[in-house]
Amino acid sequence: MSAFTKIKAIKHALSISETKLATFTLDSPNAVRDLSSQELANVVGVSQSSVVKFAQKLGYKGYPAFKLAVIDSLNKEIPNTQIHGQITLSDGFEQMADKLLASKISVLNETRNLNEMVAFERAVELLKNAKRILICGVGGSALVCKDFSYKLQKLGMTALAEADGHVQLASAATYNESDVLVAISESGATREIVNVIHEARKNQVKIISITKYGQNQVSEHADVQLFSVAEEASLRLSSILARTAQELIIDMLFIALTQASRQGRKLLERTNKVVSQFRQQRPIS
Repeated sequence: MSAFTKIKAIKHALSISETKLATFTLDSPNAVRDLSSQELANVVGVSQSSVVKFAQKLGYKGYPAFKLAVIDSLNKEIPNTQIHGQITLSDGFEQMADKLLASKISVLNETRNLNEMVAFERAVELLKNAKRILICGVGGSALVCKDFSYKLQKLGMTALAEADGHVQLASAATYNESDVLVAISESGATREIVNVIHEARKNQVKIISITKYGQNQVSEHADVQLFSVAEEASLRLSSILARTAQELIIDMLFIALTQASRQGRKLLERTNKVVSQFRQQRPIS
């Protein structure tokens, strides 16, 4: 996972000293590769211990590992597709469309880079072997949940997605170790989803979380943690971008499940054929 992606994902939750280090790293990554921890601390105006704690907060053992990750990220860096500046009321249609498209592309790239493939493989294995699948989210995330349930049902999987928090909680109370809960919450702190997680955990239900990067009330209880990105700089677009990132994750899971199951592919072909035939029928006069 890219060091830059990690920094962007947790930048909103950093201390003042850590924010200074994050900003400097993102703005001047080439400088970081040539600086010792003490030199970086002097340049940014923080203590050397802050540099070490910053590296550890990103998941590295120490500053040397962090610096190697920065160098690796620089070597793999793709051209920046983000158009700076939020969409404003004065933007024309073309400018608005370009900014929205650039934001979506950026979010998709960040979400892809934020997730390790081993986590997706574990999630696919859990879903493939689940007797029942409960998919929970509220607000915009509930739309993603419903979409995912439809996709899984086409593969012949027993998947339930209900927007009502009480129904989600009641359903979780009937699930057991043979079942899987997919919990979708951009913040990772949605009260309704936290309650469902706790109920599912009591019953030894396997849990897959889809949240923002880092430890939170939802992901900390999950057997598999997947992460989505909605850039903090685009608050007006946060809901749109969150759904864009979440949809990428569920689509990747759906396609991976389709690849892994011959029976699922047959059922998907059958459902697509039935719908296609219905569309071709002439209306009864």
